[in-house]
Amino acid sequence: MNFAATALLSLAMSTDAFAAAVGKGAALHRPHLREALRTGLIFGVIEGLTPVIGWLLGQLAAPYVSAWDHWIAFVLLGGLGIMMVREGLSTDEEEAEKPGSHSFWLLAVTGFATSIDAMVVGAGLAIMDADIVVTAIAIGFSTFVMVTIGVMLGRVLGLIAGKRAEIVGGIILIGIGAFILYEHLGATA
Repeated sequence: MNFAATALLSLAMSTDAFAAAVGKGAALHRPHLREALRTGLIFGVIEGLTPVIGWLLGQLAAPYVSAWDHWIAFVLLGGLGIMMVREGLSTDEEEAEKPGSHSFWLLAVTGFATSIDAMVVGAGLAIMDADIVVTAIAIGFSTFVMVTIGVMLGRVLGLIAGKRAEIVGGIILIGIGAFILYEHLGATA
């Protein structure tokens, strides 16, 4: 795989993580760059590891993962989105009630849900005999940058929209999950 193909693949793999990060940033109480970098690092590492896992599993697991990846992503992202919408609709509208950071596990689950497709890509790369190390590093780095920017963009949106930003962030996560499901079910129809 050449440089341009690797760069485009990396960008494509990080776009859903970027959208989720915007929602995560909007749900926080004025996240600082440190929190954005932490979130980017968690998402980037997970997004970089999943194609390696897919590559290692190769052709053996690809049919099983690709048969269920869209449902797993839909359930995880939909569930997280519903939690965010419910929090946004709660009666307590004080800005001080918004957390300063998300828990590691919440970020890890979100990162995993947005990176399941990268596992399938990794399995495909095994078939192509592509250099998985370079590709995984590129995907992880691209995701790190995109998520960091997404959290900081979410900060601006959160300041503008207040508590409604958490509702919008939840709707974005639900939308990403629904789009992944639609995209995969539409491809099989």
